[in-house]
Amino acid sequence: MKPSDQQLSSLERNFINAFQGGFPLHEQPFEQVAKQLDCSEKKLIDTIDKLKQQKTLTRFGPLYDTARLGGGLTLAAMSVPKDRFDMVTQQVNAYPEVAHNYRRDHPLNMWFVLATETPVELVQVISSIEKDTALTVYNFPKQHEFYIGLQFDISEHGIHETVSFPIQKSDENYLITDLDKKIIKQTQAGLPVTTRPYLDIARNIGCNESDVITHLRKMLDSGVIRRIGAVPDHFRLGFKANGMTVWDVPDERIMELGNQVGQLSFVSHSYQRPRHLPLWRYNLFAMVHGHTRDTVNEKTEQIEQILGESCRAHEVLYSTAILKKTGLRLAA
Repeated sequence: MKPSDQQLSSLERNFINAFQGGFPLHEQPFEQVAKQLDCSEKKLIDTIDKLKQQKTLTRFGPLYDTARLGGGLTLAAMSVPKDRFDMVTQQVNAYPEVAHNYRRDHPLNMWFVLATETPVELVQVISSIEKDTALTVYNFPKQHEFYIGLQFDISEHGIHETVSFPIQKSDENYLITDLDKKIIKQTQAGLPVTTRPYLDIARNIGCNESDVITHLRKMLDSGVIRRIGAVPDHFRLGFKANGMTVWDVPDERIMELGNQVGQLSFVSHSYQRPRHLPLWRYNLFAMVHGHTRDTVNEKTEQIEQILGESCRAHEVLYSTAILKKTGLRLAA
């Protein structure tokens, strides 16, 4: 825990703490939230607009499960020569399919997230990047998701902690309707910050406000939507150390150990991903955020203790630069 670099008002702090998930599916949701936070609806809307303009919030609205939308999603990495790094960054970032791109302190020094409308397109984009850069792209698709979700808890003294969101149950049998697809297209960049956001969405796609609310609720209940709420920028909240911890554990124990790591409150993402031998031996990934590298290292030691003798090797890849960061977008 450490004081944030950015000073937040009590209303800003209370809103972020309370509504990183659980935003109401109601005709006038901001009015409901304002009552809970003891302020006017206008004051709340102005506050959220300010947080977005300052980029304290990276987005506000539904967070969709890309795989459930039929899209392709993967983590990829490259080993980029130092003298070519800026040029390759421009080449990679030019692809709209690249959502996040980080420089990390490792021989594999460029790590980026690719999101495409279909899984087949992932292969095509990776091939195109390799052709453009004349470099190998190592593909690390998710083989199993142990946990995704992290909530930032901010005290009145500016001291921040991370806590886990409850795991959202998923109904794999839910079929996405044509109206769902229209709603997804309207909301994947965020909700309108207006007095009647769901009515505004309904007008844009030619349906009733109640239909929008009903379908959002169905997608939330089924797990197509992970949560609805504010997504803070962890860097602006003072979490400047971003460590991707990677672990070599026996494949026959990956499910058991991955679930244990995913239950840790300070782990924001935890996945099984493929090895790329002999270059890359790790099959368990766990993302850890902290105010300093010392904090992340302490948390990494806790993971190591849990894994015990099953931990055959591990590394922490720290991000040293954010090269690109946009929301995941799919043409629903």
